[in-house]
Amino acid sequence: MKHIDAPAWAPTAVPLPNCGAAGRPAARGSPTRLFPGLALACVTLATVTVQAGSLDAAAERYRPLMAEEIDRSLTGARALRDALLANDLEGAQQAWIAARVGWERAEVFTSGFTELDAEIDAWPNAVTGFHAIEAKLFGARRMDVQPETDALIFHLTDLRVKIRDTRLTAQGLLNGAAKLAYEVGESKADGGESRFSGTSFDDMRNNVDGVEAVFRIVFAAEIEGRDPKLADALRTKIDQLQTLLRVPALGRLDSNKLRAESEELIVAFQTAAPLIGLDRLSLRDLVQR
Repeated sequence: MKHIDAPAWAPTAVPLPNCGAAGRPAARGSPTRLFPGLALACVTLATVTVQAGSLDAAAERYRPLMAEEIDRSLTGARALRDALLANDLEGAQQAWIAARVGWERAEVFTSGFTELDAEIDAWPNAVTGFHAIEAKLFGARRMDVQPETDALIFHLTDLRVKIRDTRLTAQGLLNGAAKLAYEVGESKADGGESRFSGTSFDDMRNNVDGVEAVFRIVFAAEIEGRDPKLADALRTKIDQLQTLLRVPALGRLDSNKLRAESEELIVAFQTAAPLIGLDRLSLRDLVQR
């Protein structure tokens, strides 16, 4: 996995002279007495340090849920392999669908931290991963997908190890949430990615559920403490997306409304980022997968 560096806003290891302990005035004649701007820098540094620590702790609270979802996906992939060995087409299809649930909910992580997405979930021109299997299993009702399934299991197992070893950052999770909101509104709203299996609607629902989980666990309290109205707006936008996706069939989805709501959610994430010491994600960043 690509090493995740500390975000650009994290405090440096170079100490400012004579800042003193947090909350304690600098001694008479110290640089901060002579140059008041330096005192402000000390206060700002202390504030960012506390903020970074609380956000990192919040990001760690997300790890167990993320690991649970990838384990769910891996269990489904292994069940798919068992069904293939048993020559059970319907069982294999159901196992594929089950494996997708955990993956789609965990895409907040995979979008923000890892490049394995290309091996596991590339589309529409997939030669490996979920959609290469889907095209044969559902589109052609063929079961000659054992090599692709073995590769999927390998990459999901590798991802499970990476989840354990990767240092989570709030920046990466915020980036992942915004990218996933963009994907739901811009890429999936007009029919989705899982066309052969007919589960595109479930993909979107699970994506938005994943965005809601990471917002609630990692960001809600920090944003609430700085701008309660913005925190409420983010909750409302996520809830509106979930409500739009509760219609009974994809054909009844208001894709234009879904797209508009996802764009407004992204703007709200971009607004929140600097308030909690993170970098604002650009449009170019959003479209990169």
